[in-house]
Amino acid sequence: MNKLANIYRLGVKELWSLVRDPIMLILIIYTFTVAIYTAATAIPESLHKASIAVVDEDHSPLSKRIIAAFYPPYFTPPTLISYTEIDRGMDTDKYTFVLDIPPNFQKDTLAKKSPTLQLNIDATRMSQAFTGNTYIQQIIISEVNEFIQRYRSDQTLPIELAMRIRFNPNLTQSWFGSVMELINNVTMLSIILTGAALIRERERGTIEHLLVMPVTPAEIMLSKVWSMGLIVLLASSLSVFLIVKWALHVPIEGSIGLFIMGICLHLFATTSMGIFLATLARNMPQFGMLLILTLLPLQLLSGGSTPRESMPKFVQDIMLAAPTTHFVELSQAILYRGAGIDIVWHSFLWLIVIGCILFVISLIRFRNTIIHMA
Repeated sequence: MNKLANIYRLGVKELWSLVRDPIMLILIIYTFTVAIYTAATAIPESLHKASIAVVDEDHSPLSKRIIAAFYPPYFTPPTLISYTEIDRGMDTDKYTFVLDIPPNFQKDTLAKKSPTLQLNIDATRMSQAFTGNTYIQQIIISEVNEFIQRYRSDQTLPIELAMRIRFNPNLTQSWFGSVMELINNVTMLSIILTGAALIRERERGTIEHLLVMPVTPAEIMLSKVWSMGLIVLLASSLSVFLIVKWALHVPIEGSIGLFIMGICLHLFATTSMGIFLATLARNMPQFGMLLILTLLPLQLLSGGSTPRESMPKFVQDIMLAAPTTHFVELSQAILYRGAGIDIVWHSFLWLIVIGCILFVISLIRFRNTIIHMA
């Protein structure tokens, strides 16, 4: 009971230290509000209001049909220009796409002469250029095929592809962006808070006061783990309800309580990791550099930004030792697909094992650091 009381009191001390640090408080509020909302509503990866102009040299029903197919929100209303305006419009960054429909396009299409369309693309807008190129080709092919079938005969294809999009039927970017930003911020802030708490003790000289108190390194470390983990847990839980569900209207398919349990296990691992990094760094600038080297692979290779199946096999195997890999897996399964404990139990087990290993390694490193300081 005395050990639990020590862990509790030391944790309360950490909470009061955090309350007196306005920079950290602003960081916590920003990370779980503005950062998540901005990541979800920023420029989407898919095509959105791309500027397009059309040079219609055919003036046929087919060309008008193609022009009318470019509509918001994927494109801005098409601007009709002359052939001589193409270069100036592209040079002045006025249009991302310029489609040139040649003379006799409808006539040659009906005669099966395979006419050629010219599509000019401003590739400096790389994301829209890459996606828009595919969109425009599909739109033109679809409109031409439908026009030919209605003009000649109602042709029925021998097969029909029925596409059903599950979990995000409208392919809304904010649904994915908000949840993944929340997952990444839980990892980032838990490491920052615990690491900064230990470095703050060292820089202010209060770590020496703890050394003369009847407390063990394990008690000191556990106090930082539960206090900083509690802050991140509360902030992330509020963010799920206020930002993800209420502000962004993202439907949560699974149990939020089960997701919060996953956050707790993940925090146990990442807070231990934060203490370990703090024992390696001598000051906050060094801790910041180590944080960058740690967070980038944790976030980019965990399966949140890119599917793990598309990575090299050795990277997939190495990242099984990272808590973020299993946290991303269980979070997507619960929040997107409504998975229960019978599906995500193995991810929970992985987090428990990884968290225990990281805690033991961090405790050994922390104890050795304190011995050298003493």
